[in-house]
Amino acid sequence: MFAVYAESFSADNPLDGLVVGERPDPVAPEGWATVTVRAASLNHHDLWSLRGVGLKEQALPMILGCDAAGIDEDGNEVVVHAVVSDADWTGDETLDPRRSLLSERHQGTFADQVVVPRRNLVPKPASMSFEEAACLPTAWLTAYRMLFVQGDLRPGETVLVQGAGGGVATALITLARAAGLRVLATSRDEAKRARALELGAHEVFESGARLPVKVDAVMETVGRATWSHSVRSLRPGGRIVISGTTSGPALDDAELTRIFFLQLSVIGSTMGTRDELEALVRFMDATGTRPLIDRTIPMDQARDGFAAMAEGDVFGKIVFSR
Repeated sequence: MFAVYAESFSADNPLDGLVVGERPDPVAPEGWATVTVRAASLNHHDLWSLRGVGLKEQALPMILGCDAAGIDEDGNEVVVHAVVSDADWTGDETLDPRRSLLSERHQGTFADQVVVPRRNLVPKPASMSFEEAACLPTAWLTAYRMLFVQGDLRPGETVLVQGAGGGVATALITLARAAGLRVLATSRDEAKRARALELGAHEVFESGARLPVKVDAVMETVGRATWSHSVRSLRPGGRIVISGTTSGPALDDAELTRIFFLQLSVIGSTMGTRDELEALVRFMDATGTRPLIDRTIPMDQARDGFAAMAEGDVFGKIVFSR
């Protein structure tokens, strides 16, 4: 079958190990389902995999891709949940120490077909295209969990989204506005600040700028470059929800004094559960909210999408269609 896969690693030139070609057809074990992929979306995880981060050399060649929407063997339109937990695990899949994402231990979604545990399938509503649905399982699910599960945000509260532009940040802005939150967003880039307003942010600011109000919560995916600003932007008793460190994890000053004195909470968040993905899909179906798609590319031209992400030339999601 057709597939886009990692054949080797390169920290400096990750696309050197990317192959667009043929791989053997998958065979579904008992309890697993075969999904014919209609659309799949690109994540930074895929680029990091080509650098050898989170993917072991003995697993190569590995079909990349965490996210997909398609059709199962029974003809049902489905969205694929990307977190694969141990068969004996019960409860929140994100807490399973043996969990993995598709394309880490199990072949990924950038292919004609992908096999996943049957429990990982979520019905796709007819109102949503395959391309839109394919954006949800990683970036949008991460944003949903950050806001409403770990962040416990309620309508009327104020949230700051750091680093508008990436897939998670655009999802945070869109979902927060749809849920009745007051949304502030930052970016170093003027054009991205303008796009954030179009998405639904109430106000936008340059990265690091003093805000006119203290916020109830900060959604943090940037890390070192924005951490101090995130802490200083919170009201007493506020919370930071962090799901990534795209600017690097090392901190010169973790602002620990401010954190304990103002009784701030720092909450980690990773992906989301299958039930949370289903809740996100229902939320979007009911509200008409849709993911921002930067571009849709035929999967056989996937290299162009990887190159755009590597260059940072993205606002929203890159989707591969079949």
